[in-house]
Formats: sequence, C-alpha cells, structure tokens
Amino acid sequence: MTLLSVNVDHVATVREARKINQPDPVEAAVLAELAGADGITIHLRGDRRHIQERDFSILRKVVKTKLNLELAVEEEVIAIALDIGPDMATFVPERSSEVTTEGGLDATLNREILRGAIDRFHEREIPVSLFIDPDVNQVKAAHGVGADFVEMNTSRYSEALTDSERADALADIENCCKLASKLRLRVNAGHGLNYKNVGPIAAIAEIEELNIGHSIVGRAVLIGMERAVRDMIEAMRIG
Repeated sequence: MTLLSVNVDHVATVREARKINQPDPVEAAVLAELAGADGITIHLRGDRRHIQERDFSILRKVVKTKLNLELAVEEEVIAIALDIGPDMATFVPERSSEVTTEGGLDATLNREILRGAIDRFHEREIPVSLFIDPDVNQVKAAHGVGADFVEMNTSRYSEALTDSERADALADIENCCKLASKLRLRVNAGHGLNYKNVGPIAAIAEIEELNIGHSIVGRAVLIGMERAVRDMIEAMRIG
C-alpha cells in the first residue's frame, strides 16, 4: 500500500505569521505519526519563511518514522542538512518570489551540480530524491546523476480543469513511473493532492509514498491533525 508522508511546513507558516512559538510543527508531526503517518516532510527554504533550522534539529530527534528534508541545491542548506542528517533528502527548485514550488527540478540542466550534491549525501548514506515533472527526459536525467528516488510533481494533475486534462496528466505520471521503475529508480509523488483527487495517484503501483501537506494542514485547522491524517489515509485506500 502507498505510504503517506505529512508535510508540516504550513503549520510553521501560521506560526511565522506572528513570529511566536505556536502552532508548533514538531507537535503537529507527533500527532501525524500517532494518526498513522509513515513519515514527516519539511522544506528548509533559503528564505526561512516557515520551517527553521531549530525545527529541523528537533524533528530529527523526535520523528520516529522517517524524516524527509526538501531543500534547494544551495550550499548553506546542504551543509545544515549534512550536519543534522535527515532520513532522506529531496532536492526541489526554489525561487524567493514563489508562493509554493512552481514546478519540477530541471535535472537536465544541472547535471554536474546535482551529481556532486547527491554524492555528498551518499557519503553519509542518505538517499536522495529529485522532485521532477513527469517527463521522460527528466526521469532519465535523474537516473544519470545518481538519484535513488524521483518524486513526481502532480500539480498538473491536481490543477486540471477537465476530466480529459486530468486523464492526460495521470497518464504522463503513470508512464514516467513505469520508466523510473525500469531504471531502478524508486518513486514518490506529491504536490496539490487532496482528499478528492488522491485516489488515482495512490493506486499507481510504482509509487511508494505520497508527500502531502497543505490539504491536510488546512483540514486539521477545522477538525484536528490526527483526524485529518486518518481521513487522508482512508482517502488513499478507497480512491
């Protein structure tokens, strides 16, 4: 069955709106695990708009399942990551002006930089994933630079306005997942997934884990983190 990693970034977003210590993403992570989450995901951005280095350090000590760190290919954050040591590192693109991640990492244009960064994590026995668009050239490039995983960007699927657009996007994801598996890349997926659209993605055989944050945190504001996580797990099962 497909696993669920809960991204708690937006708990920190609410906290940072007032620059105080609540709500605490560490507490949210604990509740998510208690509800059955298989992992916790955070993004340590260069602008520190939500997760802070202190959050990362504490979560490393507290998380009992798996801690996945999203980060840009930037030396400052790479150094922090290697010092604290997540269970997995996921390289993502990052722009200071974006509201959220706007697309997949272009592994075809950054081969040497990515290969060097991946090697550094492999020296610490930390597996590396690349967040990419579902494009065969990106899958091949991820394989070429030595990634262990690819995380398929599901935003085009999630944002589709018609059934036809959604079906086309889903087919691209499925095809790229099959290619990744043939290349012995393991596969995760995420971005924009919610309780209504998660089922068909969770049903793709090659996908091991979904990274979902905003929809879970948004629902948790109304009904609590534990129930929001349990509801997502159920939506993944029955979709």
